[in-house]
Amino acid sequence: MTVTDGTAAFDAAERSMWAGRAEAYARSFGRLCAYPVPHLLDAAGVTAGTRVLDVGTGTGTAALAAGERGALVRAVDADAGMVARARRRGLAAEVAVLPELPFPDGAFDAVVGNFVLNHVGRPRAALAELRRVLRPGGRIAVTLWGARRGAGQELLGQACAAGGAVPPRYLPRLDPAEDFPRTPRGLADLLIGAGFTGAGARERVWDHRTTVEEWWGGAAGGVATIGLVVTSQTPGTVARIRREYERLCAAFVPGNADGEGHLALPHVALLGSAVRQAVSAA
Repeated sequence: MTVTDGTAAFDAAERSMWAGRAEAYARSFGRLCAYPVPHLLDAAGVTAGTRVLDVGTGTGTAALAAGERGALVRAVDADAGMVARARRRGLAAEVAVLPELPFPDGAFDAVVGNFVLNHVGRPRAALAELRRVLRPGGRIAVTLWGARRGAGQELLGQACAAGGAVPPRYLPRLDPAEDFPRTPRGLADLLIGAGFTGAGARERVWDHRTTVEEWWGGAAGGVATIGLVVTSQTPGTVARIRREYERLCAAFVPGNADGEGHLALPHVALLGSAVRQAVSAA
């Protein structure tokens, strides 16, 4: 398989994976992905009057938060269902698939991408396109899931393994030629390689507060890679996964739990930011 074929296969699998799952995502993993948004906007320098592009907006969480700061916001996502939901929330959102965006050069003061680089087959080309639509001196900030994972991130995967799940062959797999180290240094180097300056990255660590049913609902609804794994199993295997999941959840019940199935799931993500170099004065 060529690099081009591998990239196309990855992107096609991603499009299929998210199609029709906007509501299930919003009810489950969408809350998880909202946590870094204030830090993301701070890193991009988003304030009142900032022209912001939220790429991979999903259901619009980052775009809405930018609007609440008084920013002038446009939003795009590759999935039409996500865009429809974002529009229902009052956002100027449209369908666009990286690495091609329908905006002129230098159209934005800031670009943010909340957990979008994990889902594109050509992350370097995607960043180059984001640099194109950013004005000289503008800032970019992105989040993604890194190599270091919190114990809560492993919960559903461990339940699948314990329940005897067999991952389907059609899971999205990034071509190795397009991959990069999922570390703070690796993300900073990726930004530098795309032509940005002043790049830096760090980990964000938090406990995601959820419930047994809400967290299971994302996987059972087919959301993300773990959702593809769960929903591709036989009913008997799904039942075993669910039993193992409930067993493993006991390790994540917080000390102040009120008996309503609450969980505190440790998570780790990467947050990187950089600047498009300003044009030098003559």
